[in-house]
Amino acid sequence: MDVQLLPNRFQSWFASRGWAPRPHQLQLIDHLQQGHSTLLIAPTGAGKTLAGFLPSLVELEARGKRKPGSAGNGIHTLYISPLKALAVDIARNLEAPVSEMDLAVRLETRTGDTPSHKRQRQKLNPPDILLTTPEQIALLLSDPASARMFASLRTVILDELHALVTSKRGDLLALGLARLRRLAPNLRTIGLSATVAEPDDLRAYLVDQPDPNGRALSHVVEVAGGAKPDISILKSEERVPWSGHSSRYAIADIYKLIKAHNVSLLFVNTRSQAEMVFQELWRINDDTLPIALHHGSLDVGQRRKVETAMASGALKAVVATSSLDMGIDWGDIDLVVNIGAPKGASRLAQRIGRANHRMDEPSKAILIPSNRFEVLECQAALAASMRGDQDTPPLRQGALDVLAQHLLGLACADPLDALDVFNEIRSSETYRHLDWETFERVLDFVATGGYALKSYDQYAKLRKGQDGLWRISHPKIAQQYRLNVGTIVEAPMLKVRLVRSKASGRRTPVGRGGRVLGEMEEYFLEQMAPGDTFLFGGEVVRFEGIRENEAYVSRTTSDNPMIPSYMGGKFPLSTYLAEGVRTMLATPESWKALPEQVRDWLNIQMEKSVLPARDGLLVETFPRANKHYMVCYPFEGRLAHQTLGMLLTKRLERLGANPLGFVANDYALAIWGLGDLSLLFSSGRIPLDRLFEEDILGDDLDAWLAESSLMKRTFRNCAVIAGLIERRHPGLEKSGRQVTVSSDLIYDVLRAHEPDHILLKATWNDAAEGLLDISRLGELLARIRGRITHTELPHVSPLAVPILLEIGKEPVYGEAMDTLLAEAAEELVLEAME
Repeated sequence: MDVQLLPNRFQSWFASRGWAPRPHQLQLIDHLQQGHSTLLIAPTGAGKTLAGFLPSLVELEARGKRKPGSAGNGIHTLYISPLKALAVDIARNLEAPVSEMDLAVRLETRTGDTPSHKRQRQKLNPPDILLTTPEQIALLLSDPASARMFASLRTVILDELHALVTSKRGDLLALGLARLRRLAPNLRTIGLSATVAEPDDLRAYLVDQPDPNGRALSHVVEVAGGAKPDISILKSEERVPWSGHSSRYAIADIYKLIKAHNVSLLFVNTRSQAEMVFQELWRINDDTLPIALHHGSLDVGQRRKVETAMASGALKAVVATSSLDMGIDWGDIDLVVNIGAPKGASRLAQRIGRANHRMDEPSKAILIPSNRFEVLECQAALAASMRGDQDTPPLRQGALDVLAQHLLGLACADPLDALDVFNEIRSSETYRHLDWETFERVLDFVATGGYALKSYDQYAKLRKGQDGLWRISHPKIAQQYRLNVGTIVEAPMLKVRLVRSKASGRRTPVGRGGRVLGEMEEYFLEQMAPGDTFLFGGEVVRFEGIRENEAYVSRTTSDNPMIPSYMGGKFPLSTYLAEGVRTMLATPESWKALPEQVRDWLNIQMEKSVLPARDGLLVETFPRANKHYMVCYPFEGRLAHQTLGMLLTKRLERLGANPLGFVANDYALAIWGLGDLSLLFSSGRIPLDRLFEEDILGDDLDAWLAESSLMKRTFRNCAVIAGLIERRHPGLEKSGRQVTVSSDLIYDVLRAHEPDHILLKATWNDAAEGLLDISRLGELLARIRGRITHTELPHVSPLAVPILLEIGKEPVYGEAMDTLLAEAAEELVLEAME
C-alpha cells in the first residue's frame, strides 16, 4: 500500500518510534477514504486499535484547528467497546500519538462511571472522538438533541466486535447503528477482532441491509501470521483434585510463577474465585509482592487504581475476571495464568493475547485445571489453540425485549413513524427477518402494555397523535427510560460500606460517610447474620447489618471467612471443546500428554467400567448408601445438562422410578432415587432409548416449564429490559424483592389472560437459547440415538466420583468446605478402586 495515504506528520511520528505503518493499517485508511465499511481481523499485537483510529485521525488532521468562538463540529468518531475498562485504556493509549503529533483532536470517554456533569457537557460541546459503550449510545439516541449531535458523525469503530454481537448488548447496538446510519447517511463502520469463527456474520453486522432476502457484506482486511502462543498446562507436584473449582492445590505453584515473571495476569472464571485466589496468594506472600484484584463488583475508584498501577508497571500481578480479558494493552505482561478451564478456544485466545501485546513475540500462558475433568478440557483447548481454531458463538437473532426498549428510546427523542422505524430496524442484520406483525405487537406492548395490561395507566407509555406519529405520553417516561436503559440485568446489588464498630455496638462510618468498597449481590448478604465474616475487595470484613440499600461491614480478621457466591460469571463449556474432550476420552493413545495421575484415573475407569464413546452416551448405574444412582456423560455443558436432568427426573418420576434429585456439571449428570435403576433399565421396564427420546423436549419440557421458577426469573429480566418493570425511579430504587414480586404477579396475569403476550414469547426465546440450551440439547439427543451404552456396576466408578462430589455442595466455600470435600473424595475414591 502507498505510504502517502499518511500525511507527513504521521509518517514522521511512525519514524520517530522506529516503526513503519503496516499494510493493513494503510489498507484501512484506503477503504475508509473510499467510503467502505470494513472488518479488520488481525492477531493480538498487530496494531488493530491504532489501525481503527488512523482513518479518523487523518481526516481530523486535514480538517485543521477550529477557530476560537466558532461552533463545534459535533462527534466525528465513535469508538464502542464492550468493557468500560477497555474504553478508558484505549483513551489513555490514544492520547500519546494525538499529543506527540500535536493534532487538534479532542477525545473523551463516556461510560456508566462518567460523572453526570461531564456527560451533560459532552452533549452541549461534544468531543471529536468519543470512546463509549453500547448503553451510552442508546442513552444519547434517546435525547432530542441526538440528530444535531450525530449529524457530522463519519466513523464508528467497534472494538472486540465478536464479543459485542453475541448478546442482547449486541442487539441494542445493532438497533443503535441503524439509527446512526439514518442520522448520518455517509457513516462508515470499522469492526476490529482477533477471534472470528464466521467472518461473514460480522461483515453483515457492520453494514446496512437493504434487502431482507439478501445479505450485504462489508469489506474485510485479514492479517495473517502472528507468533504462535507458548501455552502449557501446569505440572504440579500436588495431587489434582477429583472435583471442585477452587484450584487451592496450585496456589504455591502460582506464587512461584508470579515471582519468576515480570508481570502476570491471573484470569479466573468467577468473582468468588477471584476473591479466594487473591486472598490465598496474600496469605503466602512472604515477599510482599504488589498483587492486586480486579472484578466488576469492586468500586470504580478501586478498579481505576488497579488499571493505572498496572499500566505504569507498579504491580507484579493482577487477579482478574473477564473484566480484563479483552483488548487491554499492557505490553509489560509476560505471563497469563488461566485458573480453571477456559471453557472455549476463542476465550482462551482472547486471554492469552493480553501477554506480550506484540505481534512478533509469542504470548506465554499457563493453564491451571481445578479438577481432573478440567485437565482434559485444558488439553483440548491447548490443541485447539495450536491449530488456531475459533469457537465464537454464531450471530444471534434480535431479542424482542431489546426491540421494545429501543422503540421507547426513539420515541423519547422524536415522534415515531411506525413504518419508517420498521424499515430502519430491518436494515440491521440482527433484525433483518423481523415481520410486520411481530413489530406491531412489540409497538403495541410499548404503547399500552398489551391486551391484559392496557387498562393500567402506568403501562400507557406512548400515544398515537392525529398525524399518525407515536409520542411519549408524559415527560417522566423519558426520565425513567434513561434511568433504566441497558440490557445487563444484574442480580439486585447493595453497596458495601466500610464502618467502624464501637464497643457500645453503635456503627460509625469511617471518615466522611464511610468508604464504599463496591457492590455485592443482595441475595448473598441477606443470608448473613451480624458477626459473620467474608472476603470482599481482597480483605476480610465483618457483616454489621443492612440499612436501606447499603450493607455495613467493618474490618476484622478471621481464619475461615466465607467467599461470596455471585450469580453471574460462570461460562458454559463450548460445543467445540466438548467434542475435543469426548474425542480424547475415546482415544487412549492421546493420553500421553496428560499427567500421570489423570492417565491412571482413566485407565482404572477402563478396568472398572467403560469409557464414553465419541458420538455416544455412557450411562452407569450403581447402588450407594441405600440409594440408586444413574450417571451419564454427555459432555455438552452445564446448561444443557441441567435442563436434561430436570426433564429426565420428571420422566423417571412418571415411570415409577422414584427419583429424589439430580446434579449436573459441564461434563456429567447424576440422578439418584429409591428405585433400583439398574434393574429397571436392564429388565427393559424403562428402555434407555425411550428415556432419552427427543420428544422429551415437547410435552415434558412444557409441563416442567409451567411449574418452574426459572421462567419467572427469565420473565423478570425480560420485563426489566423491555421497560415493563423499572428498577430505578427518580430518587428511588426498588429492592430485588420488590422487582421480583412485581414481575411474578404480572407473569401470572399474562399466563392466565394473554398467554401469547409478546413478552412471554421473548421469555421463551431467552430460556430456550440461554438458560436451557435447547438447541444444544436437541443436537445431543439426536447424536446419541441408538448409541447409548448402559453399564451396571456394583459401586461408583472412577469417572463418576467428581459428579457425586457435587451433590449437596453449598454456594459459599471456605477452607472447611475444602476439607470436607477432600474427606468425601477420599471415601468415594476408595470405593471406586475396590
